[in-house]
Amino acid sequence: MSEFKNVTVVKNANIYFEGGVTSRTIVFPDGSRKTLGIMMPGEYAFNTGAAELMEILSGEMTVLLPGSSEWITVKGGESFEVPENSSFQLKVTAVSDYCCSFL
Repeated sequence: MSEFKNVTVVKNANIYFEGGVTSRTIVFPDGSRKTLGIMMPGEYAFNTGAAELMEILSGEMTVLLPGSSEWITVKGGESFEVPENSSFQLKVTAVSDYCCSFL
């Protein structure tokens, strides 16, 4: 899906890591949420309460998922899932456009 229709966009940006990661929240009529954002090259650690599907629209990074000791490479057109109440690490190697769906 390349666009979302009939949604509400929260005007205030979500800004993390001194601007290294930014996003905007999109709310759907059923109350579900997604964020659309950009990650600049750098290393980041995130905690999540809800399970997430991270779709990388463009760019490249390596990801260390919970319970794993191996970093995986994720590029534009690929995705990964993060379980609820966990944390994950990213090493973003190229500016990355992403969509995060809260599951």
